[in-house]
Amino acid sequence: MVSTSHRSPFLLVAAAIVFLCGLALAGGGIWLVSLGGSWYYLVAGVALIATAGLLYAAKPAALWLYAAVVLGSLAWAVWEAGFDWWPLAARGGVLFVIGLLLLTPWITRPLREGNETKFQKTPLAARPGLPLALSLAAAFAVAAFSWISDPHRIEGQVAASPATGLSQSSDVPTGEWHQYGRTQQGTRFSPLKQITPENVSKLQKAWEFHTGDVRGKPGDPTETTYEVTPLKIGKDLFLCTPHQHVISLDGDTGKKNWEFDPEIQGKLALQHLTCRGLGYHEPTGTLGDGAKCDAKLFMPTADGRLIALNPKDGSRCAAFGGGDGEIDLWQHMPNVNPGSYYSTSPPVVTTDLVVVGGTVLDNVSTHEPSGVIRAFDVETGDLVWNWDPANPDETQPLPPGESYTPNSPNSWSTSSVDEELGLVYIPMGNQPPDQWGANRSEPVERYSTSVVALDLRTGQPRWHFQTVHHDLWDYDVPSQPSLIDLSIGGETIPALVQATKQGEIYVLDRRTGEPVLPVQEMKAPQGAVEGDHTAPTQPVSALSYGPEPLTGADMWGVTLFDQLACRIEFHKLRYEGRFTPPSEQGSLVHPGNFGVFNWGSVAVDPERQIVVSSPAYLAFVSKLVPRHDDTSLYVNDSRPQGALPALNENFGARYAVQLHPFYSPLKLPCQEPPWGYVSAADLTTGKKIWMHRNGTVRDLAPVPVPFEMGVPDLGGPVTTAGGVAFLSGTMDYYVRAYDVHTGEEIWKDRLPAGGQATPMSYEGSDGRQYLLVVAGGHGSTGTKAGDSVIAYALPAS
Repeated sequence: MVSTSHRSPFLLVAAAIVFLCGLALAGGGIWLVSLGGSWYYLVAGVALIATAGLLYAAKPAALWLYAAVVLGSLAWAVWEAGFDWWPLAARGGVLFVIGLLLLTPWITRPLREGNETKFQKTPLAARPGLPLALSLAAAFAVAAFSWISDPHRIEGQVAASPATGLSQSSDVPTGEWHQYGRTQQGTRFSPLKQITPENVSKLQKAWEFHTGDVRGKPGDPTETTYEVTPLKIGKDLFLCTPHQHVISLDGDTGKKNWEFDPEIQGKLALQHLTCRGLGYHEPTGTLGDGAKCDAKLFMPTADGRLIALNPKDGSRCAAFGGGDGEIDLWQHMPNVNPGSYYSTSPPVVTTDLVVVGGTVLDNVSTHEPSGVIRAFDVETGDLVWNWDPANPDETQPLPPGESYTPNSPNSWSTSSVDEELGLVYIPMGNQPPDQWGANRSEPVERYSTSVVALDLRTGQPRWHFQTVHHDLWDYDVPSQPSLIDLSIGGETIPALVQATKQGEIYVLDRRTGEPVLPVQEMKAPQGAVEGDHTAPTQPVSALSYGPEPLTGADMWGVTLFDQLACRIEFHKLRYEGRFTPPSEQGSLVHPGNFGVFNWGSVAVDPERQIVVSSPAYLAFVSKLVPRHDDTSLYVNDSRPQGALPALNENFGARYAVQLHPFYSPLKLPCQEPPWGYVSAADLTTGKKIWMHRNGTVRDLAPVPVPFEMGVPDLGGPVTTAGGVAFLSGTMDYYVRAYDVHTGEEIWKDRLPAGGQATPMSYEGSDGRQYLLVVAGGHGSTGTKAGDSVIAYALPAS
């Protein structure tokens, strides 16, 4: 028996550390095995406990056994994760660090000196740490190789010159930006060419303006967000703030021209507070004597108004709305509750009409306002037609005393228009509540989660394409449809590109809604809760960024321990791949309702015939909680203060819902990175050309380390004819430039706050091309709040 005098305090500490690690792995491993998961953690935990015993006994065999644990863990990690650095680091990091500790002289010396017997006087006995050193060297070599490899990366190159020479026809001057997506077509493509991959590194800040509107005011909801893309008309910029102020700036200097305060009325039942942008009506020259507004800006407000402003000075356009320059969007609305309905996105403006949709409260009750789409005369504000998705055939304006259908599907995102075809394209959401669909009518089922083409003259639906059947996942169509003419097989096809939360990018003929790229109906998981049902199939596009199904091996953590916790939680949840229905057990929904793509949409390049996008991947947990009455709280501890709604209670429905990201105990995603990419794909073939992880965890991690793990983006890209794409919406605070041809990051600049908005580009009166970025943060993502509008340009010559 070895004398206790050789049990140095360092050995005892090392034994304690290894024992506690082993105990945690073995205990969690037993739980995981009972759920049908991997045996590794249990086996490794037992081996570590045995190692701790040998260390306590001062036996050199402890290092031999630990070396075996390292090698076995390395083999298991490579088998599960391949040569992918971050999954390997999660599995081996703690073991590697402890291995280095065990190789220190404070451990190896007492092991060697306490066992100097004739039997042990061998080269290995003289070097008890040699096997462990060799195993750690092997682990280091694998780690080094995985660090320089990226199995998630797709390499490719867009043609250096335009493939077709096609360009999108538009009346918008080259250096201006008249609508949310620059034009009515919503492409987020600038025809400017001054900034190129060769000179973008010279970009510098030209000016910065502070709006003075920062989230956190009394009565604000948690999700107060700065998502605006400004307009550039003539020499001036126009933008709105989260609290609905409209501001005009000089495009060259950033100096404020004017500011308009709509004086939002009273306390509002807001789920979120934002303004993504303004609508703009071109001057017509037909208003006659005394008309002050030969052009108009349209501002939708959180209290349910649509205000028309004169771009020259911010004054109201008196002829609109019968004298006060505004119309009341609560007209004919059921369930009037100010704040529970408003247009978070800019309206669509045509030659004759302003077309308005709006958001309703998600998952609050079954007694919400209507999701009706309305078209108003652009000059007078008179209602021309209304399209109610629950009553789709009656589009004539309602007579006095009648109301639209309560709780019908709504369109909270931005629409697009093709005036030559006479169609407006509406991205539709779902009927609340999102996760319970037993009581939906036939028209509601038909138009929910669809892109719908409405006749501009009558409001009648001409065609629709449903992106999710019987949506139970809050997979609203979130992105503005992008209109582009594609050259395929020698034929020019007027196409519509629709990005979705579930990761599909559908390419449709915008005349008919028929797929241009193939769409297949794939079998979907079945077995909704009692009383509800699931669709047997779901549509999948040939151009898909939908995630691969998750497995236990895809679970991640900073260490083995939080990875183990994620694996346990994964096996506790119901999960059968994409479109697993919500359940009382709790279902894993991947992608979650954050979406692979969201309101930032994508950018399409009509010259290069490509789409540039920023897909994001975050799983969510959706758990249905049975309700037994229509008033009690089932998922909230208390009612919010003031008029703010109790989210996810679903008053009036059979179930409330608990929704949250699938996070580890350390509040990091449970699925392994990357969580965000930047990518380009060919719209004529559906082939991904390049795809790279995008963004760092600098502003997400407890320690600001700039590891490029690929983080989610909220906000869209903009592309330019000069061959540069810009993006500012990642969860770290940067605006970045990419070479459109290769996807390489070629410039970035630090932002003072979260940049969760879509940038834009314009030409100043000085002839320079500007990049404009809004950095105000986003409440639901937790990014830093701010109020900055920043313009970049190349140095003046």
